[in-house]
Order: sequence, then C-alpha cells, then structure tokens
Amino acid sequence: MTDVLLTVGTRKGLFIGRRSGGAWEFDGPHFNAQAIYSIGIDKRGDSPRLLVGGDSAHWGPSVFHSDDLGRTWVEPRQPAVKFPEFTGTSLERVWQLHPAGPEAPDVVYAGTEPAALFRSRDRGESFELVRPLWEHPTRSKWVPGGGGEGLHTVLTDERDPQSVTVAVSTAGVFRTADGGESWAPANRGVSAVFLPDPDPEFGQCVHKVSRDAVDPDRLYLQNHWGVFRSDDAGDHWTDIGAGLPSDFGFAVAAHPHRADTAYLFPINADADRVPAEHRCRVFRTTDAGAGWEPLTAGLPDGAHYGTVLRDALCTDDADPAGVYFGNRNGEVYASADDGDSWQQLASHLPDILCVRAATIGG
Repeated sequence: MTDVLLTVGTRKGLFIGRRSGGAWEFDGPHFNAQAIYSIGIDKRGDSPRLLVGGDSAHWGPSVFHSDDLGRTWVEPRQPAVKFPEFTGTSLERVWQLHPAGPEAPDVVYAGTEPAALFRSRDRGESFELVRPLWEHPTRSKWVPGGGGEGLHTVLTDERDPQSVTVAVSTAGVFRTADGGESWAPANRGVSAVFLPDPDPEFGQCVHKVSRDAVDPDRLYLQNHWGVFRSDDAGDHWTDIGAGLPSDFGFAVAAHPHRADTAYLFPINADADRVPAEHRCRVFRTTDAGAGWEPLTAGLPDGAHYGTVLRDALCTDDADPAGVYFGNRNGEVYASADDGDSWQQLASHLPDILCVRAATIGG
C-alpha cells in the first residue's frame, strides 16, 4: 500500500500517523496542551513541509513548520501571522493553512479569526495581510458565527494564480480574480434561514467549501442548513441536500481524483450537534449531489455522538483514495478504498479539530 502521512490536530496537541506497508503508527502529542486548529501539507518542495496553526493558552497563537515530517519544528523569531497596527486588532487563531498549487510556487494562504486572509511567499515562514478583503465594504456587517468570525476555507485554482475563493463564518463566500486586489460575494442561491432575508448577497453561515477534482468550476458547499453545488465557480448555487438524513453539518471533502464525487458527515441540527439520527455515517455522492449513499462498513453501528467539525474530514491523494475523519469523541477513522470500508485508527484522543493526509515517500 502507498505510504501515507496523517496529521490530527486536537484541543491538546498534534498527533501524527504514518502508514507504511499497511500498518499504522502514531506519535505525539506534538505541541502538548496547544489547540491545533489548522494543518497544511505542502508537497511542492524537495521534501514535504508540514504547517501547523497552534494556539497556546499562555503564549497565544503561532504558525510552526517542519521539513522532516514532524521530527523537528521551527517557529519564526517574529510572528508569522500578525495583524498590522492600523487594523486595531490582534490574532485570535489561525483557522486555515492552505498551500497553493504549482501555479503559485512557495505561496501559502492563512485564514484567521478575526476573519482575514494572509498570504505567504516563502512557504509559510512569514505572511502579509491581504488588505482589500480586510477593508471590504461589507465587513462592518459581518457577524461572528457560533465558533467565532473565522475565515476557514481557502481554495486556489491551478488554472489561474490570481483566482482565490474564501469562505467566512458568517459572511459567506467571496472571490477574487485579480490576486486579492478586489473581492466580490459569491452566494447566489445559498440560503440564510436565520436572517429576515433568507437570500442575501452576503451573510450566509458557510461551514466549508470543496472543489471537484476534475471540473474546477464545480464546488460543493456545506452550509448552516443546506448542501449546495456550483457549476460556475460560485456564480450560482443549487441545493443538493435531498436524500440526506439532515442537510446540517460542518465538513465537506471532494474526492481527489474522481469527478462528481464528494463526502459529507451530516449532523442532526444546529441545536442538536450530534451525528444525524445518532449514527456514525459518512455520506458519498458520485453524481454531483443527485444522490447520496451512506458509508458504514466498519464504522460503529450503535448510538453515536461524535461530531465531526469542518476541517476534521479529508482525503489523501492516493488511488484509490484514502478518506479520513476525526470526531469530538477523540476517535479517528480511515478508509483506504474511497470510503467503501473503514477502520478505527485511534480512540480517546483529545477533542479533534482538524485532520489532513497525504501520500509520502517511503
């Protein structure tokens, strides 16, 4: 089997798993007692670089990196992500670390709370605020979601390094086509059932967005109530939640190779944040949301209460694809066959906040 690196960010540190020859081994915690809200795995260099957004209750948030798969870590002498003085604010946490593709060598994006986008041109060692989004004319009307006002999704486009899509809770989806010099809302068709106007230009509580592996203009979106698809890079959205036990949830992840294929973990409700119908199930579509199937082989079959957060469901880049999720019960599950069957890799970890996986050399 292909060697895989699996990183698991928890409320009390980072755990790293490696699969070699079919067997998994884990070590950790790295960054003991720090909450790990974001992880990026950058495979563009001579060796993979791991990026971690940690949050120490004593020292505050920071971004660390490792070029030896977590054996050693570097924290820059100056804060990697820091709000300029003119903003009048300070960094609460780093919600997202997203290495761009080959179209933008050495570029890494960071999404933060307060909701802002930062860009690095040195593979995550230093970042600069993308000021036009921070100064967007709608910003004064953005309202924090239940987990805070976080920019939690960054999508780059391998066809065009100037094209970036982000999502903010609770401001919705925004896009730039000129490298961040200007930004426009991209929420048409996404509902905001908690607002007087359920179809506003912005203000949706988007939980996560993922891009189709084959058609880069096709996006999948998990909303605060509602699952949606766009076929035009976010210009318009269509509801694809029919057939799910609940269209509330946090996570969505596209298959890394197959067209029209994505994964969700439905949650009962915003006021009842446990797995839909108290069952541990990943749902998969293979027809861009026209239908959904539950994936349960190897998962617990009794009553289950492990909630999966927005960045705690991911895929790797293997073929067949590995699919992974961690929950707030501290359990990690993995599939090595596109989600058809599962095994539990870990249990009794601290509250799991994010997972990221990638194939690596032997």
